[in-house]
Amino acid sequence: MTRTNAATSDGTNTKRFIAERAARIGTSGIRRIFDLGAKLKDPVDLSIGQPDFTVPQNIKASLRGAIDADRNGYTTTRGIPELRERISQEMAREFDWKPDVLVTSGVSGGLMLSMIACLNPGDEVLIPDPYFVSYPILIELAGGVTIKVNVYDDFHLDVNRFEDAVTPRTKMILLTSPGNPTGVVYRERDVRAICEVARKHDLLLVSDEIYNMLSYDGPSPSPASFAPERTVVLRGFGKSYALTGWRLGFAVGPTEIIEQMAKLQQFTFVCAPHVGQWGGLEAMDTDMTTEVTTYRKRRDLVCDRLEGVVRFARPSGGFYIFARAPESFESATVFVEKAIEKNLLMIPGNVFSNRDTHFRISYAVKQETLLRGCDIIAELAR
Repeated sequence: MTRTNAATSDGTNTKRFIAERAARIGTSGIRRIFDLGAKLKDPVDLSIGQPDFTVPQNIKASLRGAIDADRNGYTTTRGIPELRERISQEMAREFDWKPDVLVTSGVSGGLMLSMIACLNPGDEVLIPDPYFVSYPILIELAGGVTIKVNVYDDFHLDVNRFEDAVTPRTKMILLTSPGNPTGVVYRERDVRAICEVARKHDLLLVSDEIYNMLSYDGPSPSPASFAPERTVVLRGFGKSYALTGWRLGFAVGPTEIIEQMAKLQQFTFVCAPHVGQWGGLEAMDTDMTTEVTTYRKRRDLVCDRLEGVVRFARPSGGFYIFARAPESFESATVFVEKAIEKNLLMIPGNVFSNRDTHFRISYAVKQETLLRGCDIIAELAR
């Protein structure tokens, strides 16, 4: 007979083998919505956080070529020299900066390595609230303490709120622009001001820039432009080139930090996927203007459809809108539950925040699906 509880046939309680740090972590709220969606017939799915376009043919060909060339084994921990050199060229072009380079297993891998390389137990990390779901978990796993800085309702950086949150235990500020879940692109003056706070209090800046290519109203400013000596930039290929399953990203920053991250990668991820690195090299010289233009048009469409229906800060990047649930609903979670009853999948804002007032929708879907979703939201909001 199959046993599903924590006790084995000899009475062993296997729960006691689980580490406290793992037991404290709950299931991802986003994954719970995905599980609900699997039970629905033909759902209107605005919950997904990955591109809906196909990988460009030249990038696919590069991957196949790497496989056929038997580039299937380990690479050096830091990544293939060709890709690291291409990344270095991009940093020099964009920032006139020559940082150290590490190819990572996605931006999530880079985030994990940066946290465990830099945080001691009790070190505090300032993050904007709302935030990407992984941030508090990764900080906690590294022994750090997450300090959430309220950036409602426009989701831009308020330098005074950040500086007021600094204590003697603060070590890092973790930023993301364009943002997930908000889609907001930070203002240059605010990023510059945050860099000055970091200098004043001797803090490290970690900048999650996974959506940097998906910026529709001008470039997304990076702290690497203003404080490169204390900045680690994390970028990836998943959102920009639809390579989410390839798990490919990179970290650039001061040598002392990147060396520690590379050392830790040796004992964890070992290296980023080999064939994917050759695909990433090809991707860096691939024009994605058409795809970016498509997302810009969808952003405009959904903003036009929801204007006056729900309140939201107009996003300038990524592929999300973070809107306030109608006040007639007890919470955003209740609003999302009512939407699910109508076959619409969205993500409640408390997945990303201490507050349960907003919901996230993704416009990385076909226009027909997007319009159906907006119609359901408008119907519920009446």
